[in-house]
Amino acid sequence: MTDLLHTPLVDLHLSLGAKMVPFAGYEMPVQYPLGVMKEHLHCRAAAGLFDVSHMGQVILRGTDYAHVAGALETLIPVDILGLADGRQRYGFFLNDRGGIEDDLMLARRGEEVFMVVNAACKGADIALMRSALEPQGVTVEEVQSRALIALQGPQAEAVFAQIVPEAAAMTFMDVAIFPSAYGPLWVSRSGYTGEDGYEISVGAEESEAFAQRLLEDARVEAIGLGARDSLRLEAGLCLYGHDMDGDVTPASAGLTWAIQKVRRAGGDRAGGFAGADVVLPELQSGAPMRRVGLLPEGRAPMREGVLLFLTETDADPVGRVTSGGFGPSVGGPVAMGYLPENAAKIGTVVYGELRGKRMPVAVAKLPFVPANFKR
Repeated sequence: MTDLLHTPLVDLHLSLGAKMVPFAGYEMPVQYPLGVMKEHLHCRAAAGLFDVSHMGQVILRGTDYAHVAGALETLIPVDILGLADGRQRYGFFLNDRGGIEDDLMLARRGEEVFMVVNAACKGADIALMRSALEPQGVTVEEVQSRALIALQGPQAEAVFAQIVPEAAAMTFMDVAIFPSAYGPLWVSRSGYTGEDGYEISVGAEESEAFAQRLLEDARVEAIGLGARDSLRLEAGLCLYGHDMDGDVTPASAGLTWAIQKVRRAGGDRAGGFAGADVVLPELQSGAPMRRVGLLPEGRAPMREGVLLFLTETDADPVGRVTSGGFGPSVGGPVAMGYLPENAAKIGTVVYGELRGKRMPVAVAKLPFVPANFKR
């Protein structure tokens, strides 16, 4: 793993006994001595600390917010111009086929936009923005001097409020910058677990002390990539490169809620983004394939790549599993995958092929665990 990049918290992970693995070009903790199952359940019950510093942090600036937002709307099919100051929104970059090239979070901070993009895609995302936005007078700054920490779980507010009392007043998808003993903290009330919590950008030099301060609280445990994956799967959240990619459209991925009415057919700013000729019709009529929740019978998980069949004897698969594993909070295996419209109704039973045997799996409502956001 000598060629891998490291986050500012690598020494902390090693001191905590983390098992490190390659992930998106970085050496990252997959689990700590507590173990994936207990880490997962601790986050659901109290608070978990996640190092997400491998993700890309980007600031866009122009003459004013309308300038930046208008330019960015040519790349992202959501309502950025209408975003209130101090709020953030989920979005994605699309290709000319309407496929998702990356998903992201974007926030309005006064006259600028702050974005967080996926680690594996950040190079391509930043290159795309520079080529498309800089000719329009928008500057694209990759923030490389800050770490990013997620604090997630029902006790996250109480823990973080000891450091930043004002953060308790934030609600889901709020963003703010707070002074602290660890320098300015760029905070959003959001995350990737389905639980309440925060994502906190902190200066790299202060990040270890800040993380240690959070971990001193008995309610907080360090959580690795293993539990991060099972938490987001139970929450019904997509993982880029698995549940969506450049061949998957927003309608197919079940992400039509992210495209506001103003950007849809008939809206004041309809279209104007890559793939609009594919995406806009699918928003009205649906996509041929749909992402669904899946509950396998029995105890055997159905993992990514398992083929799905309409019957026990059909020769040709109709879909496949894109994410799957054991759901500790559910107490059994859970999965997500893609099926044609005629097989995507909740309660429909299809068959996954495991080690040469067809096993029944029921289409289920997402999420598997209800979201616990502070609205």
